[in-house]
Amino acid sequence: MKELFQHAATTDGITVRVAVNFLPEQSRPEADKWFWVYHIRIENNSDRQVQLIARHWRITDARGMVNHVDGDGVVGEQPVLQPGEAHDYVSGCPLTTQSGSMEGFYTFQDADGAPMEVRIPYFPLAAPATAG
Repeated sequence: MKELFQHAATTDGITVRVAVNFLPEQSRPEADKWFWVYHIRIENNSDRQVQLIARHWRITDARGMVNHVDGDGVVGEQPVLQPGEAHDYVSGCPLTTQSGSMEGFYTFQDADGAPMEVRIPYFPLAAPATAG
């Protein structure tokens, strides 16, 4: 299963894995619209319960324009992960350029309420040359 995920980062026993795919059927290059879908798996390999509270994304397009996105949880959820548990979700990212990148961090808290930043690995967004 881990072969599906091209990118991974581990912080304090929490591993974030990312698989990303360009979606030509959701893209319109003639209108400067490119779209990617990404699948995230968060694995709690620590010895404590954690809850995902918030997310912070840094999305950069091919022109170097940076968009910071902050929000509560992920796709409307703030999952609680016991030791050994994982949480998966899928989301998408539109850009007005044919390539870019994403990275960021999740804010978790443990059962005592202590906050912890967990890194989301850098991953490129690249449409095939034929999509331009």
